[in-house]
Amino acid sequence: MNGDPEYAQEFVDVDGGRLGVQVYPEPTGTTTAPMVVIWPAMGVRARYYRPFATALRAAGLAVVVADLRGTGASTPAPSRADRHGYAELADDVGAVLGALKPRLDGRTRLLLGHSLGGQAALLHLALHGGGEVDGLALIAVGIPYWRSYPGRRGLGVLPYTQGIAATAALLGVWPGWGFGGRQARGVIRDWAHTARTGRFPQLNGTDTESAIRAVRTPVLAVSVDDDQYTPHETMDHLCAKLDGAPVTRQRFTVAEAGATLDHFTWVRASAPLARRIAGFAGDLPPR
Repeated sequence: MNGDPEYAQEFVDVDGGRLGVQVYPEPTGTTTAPMVVIWPAMGVRARYYRPFATALRAAGLAVVVADLRGTGASTPAPSRADRHGYAELADDVGAVLGALKPRLDGRTRLLLGHSLGGQAALLHLALHGGGEVDGLALIAVGIPYWRSYPGRRGLGVLPYTQGIAATAALLGVWPGWGFGGRQARGVIRDWAHTARTGRFPQLNGTDTESAIRAVRTPVLAVSVDDDQYTPHETMDHLCAKLDGAPVTRQRFTVAEAGATLDHFTWVRASAPLARRIAGFAGDLPPR
């Protein structure tokens, strides 16, 4: 309806449900362009990223966008019976990459995560290795650790995040009251852990903090001006964990975008950011 390209809706079966995957047309004139697989923010449907997909395609990249488990076209819908958390989100990244393998062979492949989607992509690399991925782009991704917020903001972040976690534990699901959409209590539990401690929880018996320090995949980390949820300092906190990876740390500014920005609206002014990502992908070693 807005002139952005249509995508093909596909699905990937996972334990207990299926993941909706939107595959956009190849950039004009090529079938071997680097491919970007986008993982959205908490509660944000994949279709929200259509303007960003348009900008990435214009910059010469092939684009796939996956719905996070329980959001958009992905199932199951969060309920008291659904206890998935960060471990399952990380596994889902691997399931989609496996399903895309025929399309990925011979290409540079890039995981790109926004907010929670960036955490899931990073945790996939930490827990399962990065051999099938050439680069990781993190956009507006941060650890919502209350002590990392500037000024007195953190004093409100701690009770806010822990109150959401307590509500999700009591009800068996987070109903989405004013934040994040409806979510499984396991996702909220793990998210609240990072807000309280500044660290990822252990997942499937693995020390995730040590596993993240062992990641070697090149990372482009871009924070966004006026981000109400993950200000620049929260991404700095996350990047400090990436001891072993080459990290390119940048900011996406209002001046560069030519528009107002926040945690979500950067998608609608993302052409300059898409060109940065294309440059990052182009600089990765060829397969």
